[in-house]
Amino acid sequence: MDIGNPDALHDLTLAFRMAPVGLMLSRQRIIHRYNTAFSAMFGYDEQELAGQSLEQLYPSHEEFEHVGDRASRIMREQGNYGDERIMRHKSGRPFWCHVSGRALNKEAPFAEAVWVFEDLSARWPVTTELTPREREIAQLLVAGKSSKTMGRELGISPRTVEAHRARLMKKMNVTSVSHLVARLIGRT
Repeated sequence: MDIGNPDALHDLTLAFRMAPVGLMLSRQRIIHRYNTAFSAMFGYDEQELAGQSLEQLYPSHEEFEHVGDRASRIMREQGNYGDERIMRHKSGRPFWCHVSGRALNKEAPFAEAVWVFEDLSARWPVTTELTPREREIAQLLVAGKSSKTMGRELGISPRTVEAHRARLMKKMNVTSVSHLVARLIGRT
């Protein structure tokens, strides 16, 4: 496609703006540009977030830092990253979101990256108030990670992971990890 062609540039701009999923371009974890679906998903006006840190889309500073560390590490290895996580709407309402990103340069993954966001709240409603650490454990449980792997990724012991998981199970009123995961993703 010849992007020097005015029709081609118009088509690309239209495709970006009207895509049915949230699209966002970031530079150094600062929001540069985003589309209409992204704007609607997070509750912000179409230019309100330009120049703002991605941090305000996360439920907490800790989650912003931990996800950033994990994503940076994986993007350096693979060039892309994806997960399901709880994000924050402008109103403060938490919601489950599938996020995928691709670095333009694997050596500096956050220098410039393209991100896709899909709101999962219709299928995976957030029904219980969770602490930042519980949200991180929930995110990794949904991804199928073991306590040992979660501990390594979060810099805590597997026993601490198990203690957080036990509190999650109590809060969600379930008796097994499989029921906990099903409850987290709205299947029970």
